[in-house]
Amino acid sequence: MRIAVTIFLTDETITPTRLARELEQRGFAGLYLPEHTHIPTERTSPYPAGGELPPEYGRTLDPFVALGQAAAVTERLGLGTGITLVAQHDPIDLAKQVATVDHLSGGRLTLGVGYGWNVEEAADHGVDWRTRRELVRDRMRLMQALWAAEPTGYEGEFGSVRPSFAHPKPVQKPRGPVTGPRTLVGGAAGPRLFTHICEYADGWLPIGGRGLSESVPELRARWSDAGRDPDALQVVPYAVRPNPGKLAHYAELGIEEVVAQLPPGGEAEVLRALDGLMGFVAG
Repeated sequence: MRIAVTIFLTDETITPTRLARELEQRGFAGLYLPEHTHIPTERTSPYPAGGELPPEYGRTLDPFVALGQAAAVTERLGLGTGITLVAQHDPIDLAKQVATVDHLSGGRLTLGVGYGWNVEEAADHGVDWRTRRELVRDRMRLMQALWAAEPTGYEGEFGSVRPSFAHPKPVQKPRGPVTGPRTLVGGAAGPRLFTHICEYADGWLPIGGRGLSESVPELRARWSDAGRDPDALQVVPYAVRPNPGKLAHYAELGIEEVVAQLPPGGEAEVLRALDGLMGFVAG
């Protein structure tokens, strides 16, 4: 089982370069970073985990800039977003950012795609909350057109792009309906989410990993019905607190990678947390 990590990197935490070097030296599989452009102080959206929203949500580093730093000081470490709020980006600009990080890292990028939970944050980006899932699907298709080997246009409900010269290209070759870097979609299990995964992604990034005994077989069935390669589906539990029993259960479900949660702390605190995970990495 590959063990990656996620952390809210901020202006107050361990730096991306220090953490990335430690992760690679210790044998971790990857580093995934979340995204929030800003957190409006006046908001009605409840924190999904309950209680007060932790302060790190309003202090996150830009994930692509931070991952670019991590890529520059490592050679093997996987790099990922967990997740990118695609609806809050201009898709042509985002396609360039994604492809550049993937190119410069030698194809090590995983694009985690999400729909968001903070209505106020999305509204400041001009996002209509009711149609955000369809907007994300549309923008993913537009970006995948830009990542195609030959100039390819796209005309969608929410945006379009003309056939264009757009380089660099992501390193990974097209597979099935997917073009671009490894792409995982986050979100709660359900028919609509699973349909979107089968349409434009390589798999699922479920937060916490609960209920996978029921949801993974359902996703596999939908994946097969969509004509996708059964062996190609990837399910990567995210922000997990690992223990031996949990990892064994995931392995029984055919899961090969888990993303463990690190505290949003300074260097000493984060390195202690890595020490605590080393038994799983060695195993």
